[in-house]
Amino acid sequence: MQYGFITTEDLENTYGYNHPPRAVRDVREAGIPLETFKVKSKEGKSIAAYRFGDVIQLQTNRIAGRIMFPKEFKKTLFDSCNGKCAVCNGEFEERYLQIDHKIPYKVGGDINGKQEVTDFMLLCASCNRAKSWSCEHCENWQTAQNANLCPQCYWGNPLNYNHIALKDVRRLDLQWEGEEVKNYDAIKIIADGKNIEMPDFVKQLLENNVQKKMK
Repeated sequence: MQYGFITTEDLENTYGYNHPPRAVRDVREAGIPLETFKVKSKEGKSIAAYRFGDVIQLQTNRIAGRIMFPKEFKKTLFDSCNGKCAVCNGEFEERYLQIDHKIPYKVGGDINGKQEVTDFMLLCASCNRAKSWSCEHCENWQTAQNANLCPQCYWGNPLNYNHIALKDVRRLDLQWEGEEVKNYDAIKIIADGKNIEMPDFVKQLLENNVQKKMK
């Protein structure tokens, strides 16, 4: 407010934020509009700077920022999904699963400060990172922020969706466990022998099987 804008350099060196992008994201997730632009650092390098955006875009339903989750809330989610990641279906200990908004917080916030179990799911760290990257590159995230589109997306509803980040794409995450591992290893040997990447080879096997059944 005093200087008109702040840079990543200021955030880290003057105010002690070790991860400036996280600080910026926290402000945006609280519903406060920020504009990003480039300036020169003291060394002459191009760095990011931020200033407040249009106050009309202030999202008052998020002004308090993210709401902390009680341990009981995560336990309820953990029990409801049988300790499995909602995306890859891998089984994890509770501490390795992360609470995720089905509709990204930036798009939907915590409406009226309420937490409903049905609005959340548990993801492993890998799937959570993948979802974050996909959502942040989605046009809906960047511009429209229409919360009605997210439940139709793979990342909002992995079991029943019609797009991934607004693109006509279908995705299937497979995981082999226990006795199934030997099947994976056998498929991998054949794929390597044919010099075909595993995802492409598994897709070929599935397509060939479907074609045979359709004849």
